[in-house]
Order: sequence, then structure tokens, then C-alpha cells
Amino acid sequence: MAAKSPVVLILGAGPNIGAGVAKAFASKGYNIGLAARSVKSSEDTDTQVNIAADFSKTEDVVNAFDVVKKKFGIPHVVVYNVSVAHFTPADDPFALSLADLRADNEVNIFGAFVAAQEAVQGFAQLPNSAARAFITTGNVLNVAVLPKFLSQNTGKSGASGIIATAAEAYAGKGYKFYYADERKADGAPKYRVDGEAHGKLYYELAHGEKQGPWHQTFVAGQGYTKFENSRL
Repeated sequence: MAAKSPVVLILGAGPNIGAGVAKAFASKGYNIGLAARSVKSSEDTDTQVNIAADFSKTEDVVNAFDVVKKKFGIPHVVVYNVSVAHFTPADDPFALSLADLRADNEVNIFGAFVAAQEAVQGFAQLPNSAARAFITTGNVLNVAVLPKFLSQNTGKSGASGIIATAAEAYAGKGYKFYYADERKADGAPKYRVDGEAHGKLYYELAHGEKQGPWHQTFVAGQGYTKFENSRL
């Protein structure tokens, strides 16, 4: 019997990073699970399943895993590419309402936690030869302060904390966890990010022999690059 194709689940399957990651893994023979508000199950193929998901509801994260497992099997790689934010005046970050902060954290922190939790439950059932990697798309806001981005500062700090903890806790089991943060060559934040570069990096991280620096500050065309404010 032919071996089953590996599976990647991309939570937050947008037209840039999500598409770039899907393309990179599909080119390596992966079956693809795409979860987002905009995808349509009517466009499923033999190697791709589309799952409508509202990530303000953590139950939709769990459902995405259930659908992918039923269609293709346990995900070998999980990508959490989801982010929301409410902005405030730069001189008044507490103009942000508690309700809006809670709503953003539901997606940025709790959704990432539930996705990582589901991923680990699946990794435990996969052979050691499987990639077993969880990657969240981050940005500079886990290490930089931009007052009008209080919600994102909170969310990215929380998500990176989850990744840092998991990278240390599960290293002995061969599971890999990464927070990806694309930068310009001088280390400055990059706002128009490169989806193809993310796809290339994510595949390489997933198939590394062991856990690398969990805070993956990287430059398109160059790969991992340690900057002064990179965390380990």
C-alpha cells in the first residue's frame, strides 16, 4: 500500500501568506487543509479541503482539525496564520475598550492556544518520522512597543509566549514550535510581507531535524536572521 501523503492545516488561509504556504507544501506532496471565512467547500479537490471558519469562535478551530482528520488524517504541520486588531490613538492606548481587547485576544491568543493544543494531541499519534511542527505567523509586536497597537502588542506577546513555552516543553518529543516574524534587511518591521518567502521558510522549519530558535526573525531570500531584539 502506498504511504499516505502528509497533511498541513493552514488556519487563516488568506491570499498572501496562506496562499504562499499552501503552494509551498502542495509542491512537496502535502494534502492541504485551508480554513478561513472566505473559502468554499464546493471548491474542494482530491488534495485540498476548504473549511469555513470564524476564528472568533475557538470551536471553529477544533472543527477545522476534525474536518481535516476525517478527510486526510492527522495534520503533520499546523500553521496559525490568524490575526485581528482594534486600533487606538497613539497617545491614548486605553481608549481601547475591554470588550474589544477580549475579542481580539480570543483570536490572537486563545485561538492560537487551542490550535497548538489540538496539534499536540495529533502529534502524539504520528510517527517520529513525521514533521510535527506548529508555526504561528507573528510580527515585531512581541518585542516592540507601538502604542496605537496595544491590542496587537498584547496578542502577539501572548502568542509568542505560547510558542516559547511549547518549544521548550516538547523539544524532547521532537515537536517543533515557531513564531515567524518577517523583517527588512536592517531588522525593521516589514509591513508588506512576502507570502512566498513565508511558505519557503515554513516548509524548511517544519522539516528541520530539531527545534531551532523559536522566534524566527527572517528576511526574504535570506532566511533566519538574528537581530538585536530577536528572542531565542
